[in-house]
Amino acid sequence: MAAFPRRRARDPTSRPDPRIARGSAAETAAAELLVRAGFRIVARNVRIGGAEIDLVAEDGEEIVFVEVRSRSSSRQGGPLATIGRVKQARIARAARAFLDRAGRSDSPARFDVVGVEWREGRAACIHVRGAFESPW
Repeated sequence: MAAFPRRRARDPTSRPDPRIARGSAAETAAAELLVRAGFRIVARNVRIGGAEIDLVAEDGEEIVFVEVRSRSSSRQGGPLATIGRVKQARIARAARAFLDRAGRSDSPARFDVVGVEWREGRAACIHVRGAFESPW
């Protein structure tokens, strides 16, 4: 049987990964944008159904599953261009598991995306309602 290489433990004195900090800041900026638009944030960073949902919000009676995509520049395409069919299916599977576990499997739901581009250290957010369709 082949051995898997061991992951090296992270040195606690090393610098944190700046991508993680930028991703967290992007999620915060997205959540603030949604709250200003009248959404109620229900959960953040939900790991369920083999995937992660960045934000779960309520928009009136509708449950909204929000994918937050961040880019430091748009040279290789904007953040909204980075969500392929595989990612969509993974998010949908997690959303279905979330609704089932919450006892809200009959609730209306949609999938939104908030793209965050960093310009001179500031977040510029683009909110796309109903960015992709639910497979169910």
